[in-house]
Amino acid sequence: MTIARPLHCCVALAIAGCAVVAPVSPPDEAPAGNLVVQGVPELPSALLSGLARYRNTRSARLLGWLGDGVLVATRFGDTTQLHRVAAPLGMRRQITFFDEPVAGATVNPNPAYNGFVYVKDVGGSEFYQLFWRDEGSGTDSLLSDGKSRYTRASWSPSGRWLGYSTTERNGMDSDLHAQDLNGHKMVLQQGEGVGWRIEDWSPDERRVLISRYLSVNEARLYELDVATGKRERLLGHVTAAFGAAAYGADGAIYFTSDMGGEFRRLHRLHRDTGTVTALTEDTPWDVETFAVSHARDRLAYVTNEDGSSRLFAMHLPDGAFIALPALPSGIVSGLRFHPDGTRLGFTLRSATTPADAYSIDFESRALRRWTRSELGGLRPQDMVEPELIRFPSFDGRRIPAFVYRPPRPGPHPVLVNIHGGPESQARPTFSPSTQYYLHELGVAVIYPNVRGSRGYGKSYLLLDNGRRRENSVRDIGALLDWIDRAPDLDASRVAVTGGSYGGYMVLASLVHYGDRLRAGIERVGISNFVTFLRNTQPYRQDLRRAEYGDERDPAMRAFLQSISPLNRVREIGTPLLISQGQNDPRVPASESEQIVAALREQGVPVWYVLAKDEGHGFRKKANRDYLAAATALFLQRRLLAE
Repeated sequence: MTIARPLHCCVALAIAGCAVVAPVSPPDEAPAGNLVVQGVPELPSALLSGLARYRNTRSARLLGWLGDGVLVATRFGDTTQLHRVAAPLGMRRQITFFDEPVAGATVNPNPAYNGFVYVKDVGGSEFYQLFWRDEGSGTDSLLSDGKSRYTRASWSPSGRWLGYSTTERNGMDSDLHAQDLNGHKMVLQQGEGVGWRIEDWSPDERRVLISRYLSVNEARLYELDVATGKRERLLGHVTAAFGAAAYGADGAIYFTSDMGGEFRRLHRLHRDTGTVTALTEDTPWDVETFAVSHARDRLAYVTNEDGSSRLFAMHLPDGAFIALPALPSGIVSGLRFHPDGTRLGFTLRSATTPADAYSIDFESRALRRWTRSELGGLRPQDMVEPELIRFPSFDGRRIPAFVYRPPRPGPHPVLVNIHGGPESQARPTFSPSTQYYLHELGVAVIYPNVRGSRGYGKSYLLLDNGRRRENSVRDIGALLDWIDRAPDLDASRVAVTGGSYGGYMVLASLVHYGDRLRAGIERVGISNFVTFLRNTQPYRQDLRRAEYGDERDPAMRAFLQSISPLNRVREIGTPLLISQGQNDPRVPASESEQIVAALREQGVPVWYVLAKDEGHGFRKKANRDYLAAATALFLQRRLLAE
């Protein structure tokens, strides 16, 4: 059903192929001052008003239990902050009030401590700091050094120790430390390189499970003696990817891994005998997350089935399944057991609803909704569900994609949205921008999961590695062929968008298929793999080399240079909108600056938006709103015109 609203004149004109607004000289600076804007015309007031109700949707993400209430992350102002909800669908009481968004929090499992640790950076730098919030006094304390990077905070079962990874020693290695709330600190491990994190503490707190991420297809699992620092590798004979790991009350260790199969299955390792049992052996999908209750007597896990979630729970150690109430279709994440083990909290989102906090009571089997996030001025019944399709690619593989079609007759212009990672996955999740393109611009939106995407088995995941990198770009060419055959889509009006690695895919698509694309929208993208690997933060370099190749090897360096869009800029003639955060630690701003300069030297029209107070993507509402409006105008000017 079409949303009941007047069609704004600028949109109607654009769809009809007429001029949208008169050209205006681009300003050098956006009005807010923290955005450097080059080439973007003045934004029409009609466009801004039409976007407003889409930009005022909200979401809520469950972070943990506070007594019998929950802690959620949500936005009511310019940035995401922490809120407490005392009862299902109760008022959200704001706890933190910062100009910078709060990235996450973990609640102390011991109610006697009555508080939680939250993490926050400055300007999108991702040098996260740890803060303790004492709920009794309402005071905050900085636990970290204020300048290094702290991640993966993990409480011990008693709530005394907080473990975490930190770069504070040399700015690169992910050392493992722990501290209590009285200022006592201990080093669990240091000087062992990057990729380390704490997975879980044993019930007696004498041991910790730790892991090391080496690449998307290889990680290692260890057990560390807290007192001696002695480390033992578990399953040392196995080369595989490992996900989360946790202790059970029976002395077993539960973990996810693709060892012995295509998908990440849930396993149980009997520590005494070394026996490994696959608990989800018959499930042909990834177990993407799981959680164990505080008493270690219950386990919940989520499978990713073609992009949608299924939630399961079982008793430990016998593995008997627990009957659960039916859930709305969507994506489940952030599993959090209540300390008493009788309730399981989680976040649920879908293609037509923003993320909200829910819980299940195991005794009553009741599903409770804690938050009901606003859709701004939109009607829930008007939100468009995608269709899952599979299109044939150059080698006969069938590539999955989610297709959103406008609620009006076609043929429709098309926006192809390519995810980053590269090992991420496009999933049917709520996007106000997508719904705006569908309803207001009449643009179909397609989210492909090109080879190298997560969720379809490890063989599929590895199909774009190393010298096969451009095979994923060829999948976009195959998608353009599919669009050409679709009677309700307009193959003469197709644009491509993506961020981070998806930004590289945008540029590479314009190199190879520019004559079939009207426009490109690239966010924080890689323009040259060699300069990217050289300039990304030191704690990331070796991890990215495992994915893309080591630029220090002359042969690999030559290959990376050969596929880098910056070195093929003469083959790009399609107009572009490029956005970048100045403080981006992953893809440095220099990647955008060099491609913008090269494109302009070639005479290619480029709109450029640089945010001085952002990192890898825009997180502040004012910045996001400006970029959304600039993107809408860019699509009107470059895609919708006949």
